[in-house]
Amino acid sequence: VDGTGAPSRTADVAFRDGRIAAIGDLGDAEASEVVDVTGRIVAPGFVDPHTHYDAQLNWDSSATPSSNHGVTSVIGGNCGFTLAPLRESDADYTRKMMAQVEGMPLVALENGIDWSWTTFGEFLDQLDGRVAVNAGFLVGHCALRRFVIGPESTGRESTPDELQELKVALTEALEAGGLGFSTSLSSTHNDGDGEPVPSRFSSTEEVLALCEVVSHHEGTSLEAIVQGCLGEFSYDEIELLATMSAKAARPLNWNVLSISADREARARHQLKPSERAREIGGRVVALSMPVFSDNNMSFLTFCALWLLPGWRDVLDRPVPERIKMLKDTEVRDKMMAEALGSSTLAGLVNFERYMIGPDVLSEANADVRGRMIAEIAEERGQDPFTVLIDVVANDDLKTVLWPQPSADTAEDWELRREFWEHPDILLGGSDAGAHLDRMLGASYPTKFLGDCLRGRKLVPLERAVQLLTDEPASLFGLRERGRVAEGYHADVVVFNPETISAGPAYVSFDLPGNSKRLLATAVGIDHVYVNGVETITDGKPTGATPGVVFRSGRDTKSVVTT
Repeated sequence: VDGTGAPSRTADVAFRDGRIAAIGDLGDAEASEVVDVTGRIVAPGFVDPHTHYDAQLNWDSSATPSSNHGVTSVIGGNCGFTLAPLRESDADYTRKMMAQVEGMPLVALENGIDWSWTTFGEFLDQLDGRVAVNAGFLVGHCALRRFVIGPESTGRESTPDELQELKVALTEALEAGGLGFSTSLSSTHNDGDGEPVPSRFSSTEEVLALCEVVSHHEGTSLEAIVQGCLGEFSYDEIELLATMSAKAARPLNWNVLSISADREARARHQLKPSERAREIGGRVVALSMPVFSDNNMSFLTFCALWLLPGWRDVLDRPVPERIKMLKDTEVRDKMMAEALGSSTLAGLVNFERYMIGPDVLSEANADVRGRMIAEIAEERGQDPFTVLIDVVANDDLKTVLWPQPSADTAEDWELRREFWEHPDILLGGSDAGAHLDRMLGASYPTKFLGDCLRGRKLVPLERAVQLLTDEPASLFGLRERGRVAEGYHADVVVFNPETISAGPAYVSFDLPGNSKRLLATAVGIDHVYVNGVETITDGKPTGATPGVVFRSGRDTKSVVTT
């Protein structure tokens, strides 16, 4: 299954010097090693277009669990957040910002990275030869602003002189191999002090000036997060995203488009930046996940609930005071009213669809393990929020809560299948490497393929593979990647079509400082090759590090937007 969407065929595949040397009946050829994969699917390695492996690759060369699930190339530096350029005095600010906004454990950031670089090029250089996946990184707006403007970057717009310095800093990062520019203007992104991240203080003039810099560098692209990504784009946001792409003459992608039958009009509205971009010479692409990601919540530690209007005022308090306030009916009524007034995050308070995790601590909760709040609420004759607070208070707020998917009808999935064929929609958006103890999107390739082969069967295998390989590789202009074709880099995954899937999410304490994260076992992945070297065998890393740290121009080509 070669990634082009063409019908599958039976053939041998030969590697030489990291490339695919031949495809066909090679029974008479000589080889130093022969691997019999009869009955298996040989496909291009999967390309994840939205990750945050910037930090994790420093202590985990394999970028697990993505590589276990067949991913051979990842794009990082998204949402305006990168670890370079970096002044030594700003390392602590950057660590705390990444811990807050991207859910990376602070102890892991402190113990797993030496933070010895200054320039973007030095950051890339120190990963060379140390990674088992191919990895490229956009240049984050927050890092640029902090590097140039310093602490005042979280309080004001840039001056004309500072804007020139920002353009120079971005130019240097792109010349060193940065794959483009990313930014965030979303109110959900705050730093370790709870203040808006630096990029949120930038003017439109600054954003567009930096996009114009991108236009001068080969093989680059844009990524942006604005307020409307979680709700509905305003007219100004539609115009901004389209203009950013047109200014850069490069594709811009945003994350993430949710699709459901009951909100079809909203999903179609979210494609208006793409329509506008086409009118003015740009291209805007929405990322959309083809499966549900595993995720959990807690009233003890930071999660999406903290982002609800007014909720942080309660949830940031000491645990005893927090519990007391949460048990107050008037406080809960006020919290619920403020949450329901948020068009972007109101779905978070559909507590009836939350499931209580199995690891409850209090005997008072023994009868609710693994049960849905809706069921318990009906049984007790109480509203779901009251029931939820009673449960988590019994565990001193340590209860792990698992929101269950909504919009899971046949109509929802048929609409998604239709949207996946839109030229301005790309599958992906895992956020792998971020929100480590709260969300697991990295297993989407194996879950999606298993669903296509043995589940809903929404798209044929050949098309499913194309959506995971050639299409994302093409958006970023990855040179000779995304297909099993002669002359292409030998990024290849071998999987069992009868079993490929992902196991259930589980908690592992395997990060630096014994920090926890969610993982899921990859099922049916026999072999993963990166640049012709085996990196995963039967679901486990081999220890080899043949991955390439992508440099713009060298490893990527410019993608035409018109």
